[in-house]
Amino acid sequence: MNLSHLPDTGFAVADNCLQIGGMPLTRLAERAGATPFYAYDRQLVSERVAKLRAALPAEIHLHYAIKANPMPALVQHLAGLVDGFDVASVGEMKTVLDSAMPAEKVSLAGPGKTAAQLRQAAAAGIVVNLESEREMELIAQAGAELGVRPKVTVRVNPDFELKSSGMKMSGGPKQFGVDAERVPAMLARMKELPVEFYGFHIFCGSQNLRAEAIIEAQRNTFALARRLAEDAPGPVRLLNLGGGFGIPYFPGEQVLDLAAVGAHLHGLMPQARQDFPEAEFVIELGRYIVGEAGVYVSRVIERKESRGQIFLITDGGLHHHLAASGNFGQVIRKNYPALVGNRVSPEGDATLATVVGPLCTPLDTLADKMPLGHAQEGDLIVVMQSGAYGLTASPAAFLSHPAARELLV
Repeated sequence: MNLSHLPDTGFAVADNCLQIGGMPLTRLAERAGATPFYAYDRQLVSERVAKLRAALPAEIHLHYAIKANPMPALVQHLAGLVDGFDVASVGEMKTVLDSAMPAEKVSLAGPGKTAAQLRQAAAAGIVVNLESEREMELIAQAGAELGVRPKVTVRVNPDFELKSSGMKMSGGPKQFGVDAERVPAMLARMKELPVEFYGFHIFCGSQNLRAEAIIEAQRNTFALARRLAEDAPGPVRLLNLGGGFGIPYFPGEQVLDLAAVGAHLHGLMPQARQDFPEAEFVIELGRYIVGEAGVYVSRVIERKESRGQIFLITDGGLHHHLAASGNFGQVIRKNYPALVGNRVSPEGDATLATVVGPLCTPLDTLADKMPLGHAQEGDLIVVMQSGAYGLTASPAAFLSHPAARELLV
């Protein structure tokens, strides 16, 4: 069987069965107790962090963006590997504050923070990325009432974008951050408020596989930070460069050249240290750390033929894995890499089959016309590249089916 549609993610195959965390998938399914489930390989997560450490300059602090996968056990594991956490809600804040990560190494981002949420963040002592002048005034008021000086950065919407990114989060009108041209006035007002200025958060986009685009955005980010720092109420102590590092999902996509990105950052560091002598430089990554270390597993309930086409109906679906169904930002649906986990290679060439879930909607498709036709009832269908934006990015309550389980192995 030709497995060219599968990425080289580090998972082993033994006796024709996928191995997760050193355990055969069939045994792992028994341990889980039921399908569907997500499984995350902690060794692959650790290896990805080590790879980043080896490529990036020592001056770069590595933060994990919780929104990619907030599973508490995974967060606990990463607390001992990365330098900080970035959260996008007070719910995520609670998860990370239950870990060993110090509060001052946690930052909160996201538009539309309420007064109550800002008060919680100020009380917790985390760094708050301000997305508007309104948030600045509210957190200053909260700090005064609580008797603390909230730690804040300004999240900047720059006048440039991360080219070729899956999701662009800067350049032009955006709900994220403060337009760069408005930041100087905001910084002037900040000098009058009881808040502690930490620096800037400049996040341009995500899911980018082009090293040259990331390099250009990082160069522009440093230049913008230098200009804005001239009006800052104090020294820059934190400069979040964003992330944007992508992983390959679809045929023809190339792995990000991490060495090139790292080499460029090494070249930028001497000038950056001179310009920002007190700053921590942060790269914020989520998908790149955990995306390739996770799989989604469902079981074939029925093998069905309709007018010459084979359908594998499973107990999983878009309610657990919206992204794999193509309904999480894809314009033209593409297949995530998938395989029959307990029979990776058939005896001969596999026929094409479409994997669908049990939901009463034609949108519930996990794999369309892929070489999985050797699967039988009871077999395990595995969707690869599922460690990020999986369960918590899906409409789990849709049609009231049981929730998927999660395992860290």
